[in-house]
Amino acid sequence: MHAVFYYTLGCKLNYSETSTYQRQFEATGCTTVEVPQKATICVLNSCAVTEQAQKKCRQELHKIRRAQPDAFIVLVGCYADLMLKEAQIIDTVDLVVTRHDKRRLADLVLGVLAGENYTTSCTAGTENYFPAFSKGGRTRAFLKIQDGCNYRCTYCAIPQARGESRSATIAEVLEQVHAIADAGILEVVITGVNTGDFGKARRERFIDLLRELDAVEAIARYRISSLEPNLLSNELIDFVASSRAFLPHFHIPLQSGSDTVLRAMGRRYTTQHYAERIEKARECIKSPFLGVDLIVGFPGESDADFDATYRFLEGIAPSFLHLFPYSRRPGTPAASYAHQVPAVVTKHRMERLMYLNTSLQERYARAFLATQKNVLVERISSEGIAEGYTENYLHTKFPATKAQHATIVPVLLTDYADDGYMVGEEL
Repeated sequence: MHAVFYYTLGCKLNYSETSTYQRQFEATGCTTVEVPQKATICVLNSCAVTEQAQKKCRQELHKIRRAQPDAFIVLVGCYADLMLKEAQIIDTVDLVVTRHDKRRLADLVLGVLAGENYTTSCTAGTENYFPAFSKGGRTRAFLKIQDGCNYRCTYCAIPQARGESRSATIAEVLEQVHAIADAGILEVVITGVNTGDFGKARRERFIDLLRELDAVEAIARYRISSLEPNLLSNELIDFVASSRAFLPHFHIPLQSGSDTVLRAMGRRYTTQHYAERIEKARECIKSPFLGVDLIVGFPGESDADFDATYRFLEGIAPSFLHLFPYSRRPGTPAASYAHQVPAVVTKHRMERLMYLNTSLQERYARAFLATQKNVLVERISSEGIAEGYTENYLHTKFPATKAQHATIVPVLLTDYADDGYMVGEEL
């Protein structure tokens, strides 16, 4: 039987799907290998959110082919969908699988290897939903509840790559959560392209799903990977504030702190609305971790727009900035906009925001010195240093005197290290 190597690029959604491909292959008797040199099949799950991500995909495909010239290489993921014609002529790829067929990826690949004919699907009418979750590492699982997006932001190619918004049912998600719990995993990260859009086509509500998940006592902790500001309702914030297992951690895309740029991006909120959501979260939840996505150098972003963004970020003081230089995506409206920002200007703005991010991270972390937090231990080094995250997403290291891998340990936070880690000691 075949030995399969997997390589994943991109978001949490991709990692959940790769783990599901692995389970598909293993159900047929295939084994998993950690290096391509030992593989007969290599699966690359790709990303295409930026041109740099696509370049990385091509580089990794060539590396895999050099490492194992005889392997059957399969390309799946956003690059396969967004750049299908380009992907089909890459000489390192034997098979391209689009989103319309990935729910049966293992059977399809094994069928082709057995001599069956296959034509890559380009259209499929109504989008199907591919359920997926990861459970590697025994500490944290990524659980996909939703896929695709109907928002059509002017810079984003993800709707082209992943299709229209669709989701699992509450019952299907609960079935997967119980499977995750049976594996002994304590933390689940709920993920999707537009996670808060869950259930709308099925007349189910995201908040009702969260309540059902909260009742699964075998799962100690949940994180919501990302929520659009316009979907972060008072009801949802109030629920997180009072829930058993949902952690004080929000990731809320901003993209720009200039209302002019937000309108050009096609975003569905203003900076005032965004600030109100942040204020509401802090009002209900003591010192939540607040992660923010930003796109730097969007077409037409003037110095005044960037300065407005910088001042806005200083004002709301999030815990972390996830920064992306604008990438011109084929087929998106913004790709044809006038006044594309020169790369050197974008680079300078990125550097300023990186310095700000360092300052914001340290300010947030230092506020918790001399406090007790609970750390889910993800790894313990050969030197006996445990590492993991607190409830509010502080990356923490401490000497593991009694701590064990994949357990939650009370820790006193004693210092903030230059590398951005919290330092602690077991209690």
